[in-house]
Amino acid sequence: MIEPTPETPVDPGNPSPPGSDSQAHSEAPSNGDAPPPPDAPAGPSAAELAQMVDALRIQLASAEKTRDEYLELARAGRREFESYQQRARREAEAERRYAQMPLAKDLLPVLDNLERAILAAKQSNDHSPLAQGVAMVVTMLHETLRRHGITRIEAENQPFDANLHEAVMQQPHADLPPHTVVQVLESGYLMHDRVLRPARVVVSTQ
Repeated sequence: MIEPTPETPVDPGNPSPPGSDSQAHSEAPSNGDAPPPPDAPAGPSAAELAQMVDALRIQLASAEKTRDEYLELARAGRREFESYQQRARREAEAERRYAQMPLAKDLLPVLDNLERAILAAKQSNDHSPLAQGVAMVVTMLHETLRRHGITRIEAENQPFDANLHEAVMQQPHADLPPHTVVQVLESGYLMHDRVLRPARVVVSTQ
């Protein structure tokens, strides 16, 4: 008759059956049995590198072209702005230079009447203080106009110039060549380089 083997009591703090720790340690793989790491990916080939370099060169060339186009646009805009500034300065200078033209034109008929009065006084041998005073006023008025760039157009015995003279009539003259100003009927004036009023003249013919 076989007697039963007595069971080993189980420790409540270690429920694993006896021998389980040694079995687990025996089943764990050792460091020498670890699997090898995966192979590193292969780098690009020389042909692929060459293609990448070519692509970068194309992108760089495109970027440089775009840069040059924007620079040219900026330069053109700057040139246009500088041209506008110069044109604006010229216009402002011209406006300031010729701002008194309307006033000067209105003064010319007054000056004409004063000169006619002086001419009439000379023809009648009038040397009165009044005639002398009118002559002084005319002289002062001419000096004032000259300070503002207004000068008389010298026309008598000069070749006829349609830009400066207005021919009122023609008259044969033996001592002057054709198209010469024989007589000035009404004086003309310049304001700087612009005609304020053309001289009204008589022109010689053959």
